[in-house]
Amino acid sequence: MNIVNKINLVKSAYPHLFKNFPKTVKIVEVSPRDGLQNEKQFVPTETKINLINKLSESGLKVVESTSFVSPKAIPQMADAVEVLKGINRIEGVSYPVLVPNVKGMETALKCNVEEIAVFGAASEAFTQKNIKCSIEESLKRFSDVIQMAKENQIRVRGYVSCVMGCPYEGEIDPQNVQLVAQIMKDMGCYEISLGDTIGIGTPGIKFFQIILLAEKTEILFNTVKLERGMLAAHFHNTYDRAIQNLVVALGVNIIVQISIQNGISVIDSSVAGIGGCPYAKGASGNVATEDVLFLLDLLGIEHGVDVHKLCQVGDYISKELNRDNLAGVSSKDFEKII
Repeated sequence: MNIVNKINLVKSAYPHLFKNFPKTVKIVEVSPRDGLQNEKQFVPTETKINLINKLSESGLKVVESTSFVSPKAIPQMADAVEVLKGINRIEGVSYPVLVPNVKGMETALKCNVEEIAVFGAASEAFTQKNIKCSIEESLKRFSDVIQMAKENQIRVRGYVSCVMGCPYEGEIDPQNVQLVAQIMKDMGCYEISLGDTIGIGTPGIKFFQIILLAEKTEILFNTVKLERGMLAAHFHNTYDRAIQNLVVALGVNIIVQISIQNGISVIDSSVAGIGGCPYAKGASGNVATEDVLFLLDLLGIEHGVDVHKLCQVGDYISKELNRDNLAGVSSKDFEKII
């Protein structure tokens, strides 16, 4: 099903959503980190640096670049220091890095990072598989990392994975999502990214409604007191439903501090749809950035990215990885939009 048909499918079910789209959307490009981390063959450091530079030259304002994790756990990220030293930093572009613990934060500080991300989950089993501890213990670890970030004037973004389901537990209690999101916000995260890690979300399932739909969101986020623009959508495309879910996420009204606001205005995506999750077997890559930009153009939502340059980046990294480009659109498709 092409993107236009996906939009029409959602419009037929939820026509009221099309009155509530935000005027602009910020794209958080995650391919250098979330996209490459699952590649079996080590990607040369030079290729990673080229990818980040090309992405930042396309107009993207946020390019998540690497992670300071154990090389034993994620060998692909073993060259994090070299990557950060090698990129050409453009003024106005943020290059956040994922930091799981104090040791990683100490290394990140030596690389003069300006923004980090911490990674939590709404699933106990997933947390154990990912970082070998409980949700409670993971949040305690993040507390020390976030405190170090505050002391060094570094911004912190929070990830909550498995918000719609877990590959090990199945259904997830929405209160777990609420708890993790609230604690991350209270610790100091300026933005919280909600991850459909295994791509099982649909616009109609219980958890999607609880997380995003107006009549349910107050239940989840009333105590979190989220500010406008604080939520991000991080959807994997395992079952080819990420675009439909994003349409809903963009259009829902979110109840924040007793006021009605437009839907989510931050989207995580990965050029050429590369990615996956080493701790979620069968999970495909993130929704392709090209497809997200095409969706935004069709809906008349501004994003500030040069779509033709971005498409070239997708072709570049696909060739470097010797794999198919999983984006559903190409540069020529954008020329057809009136």
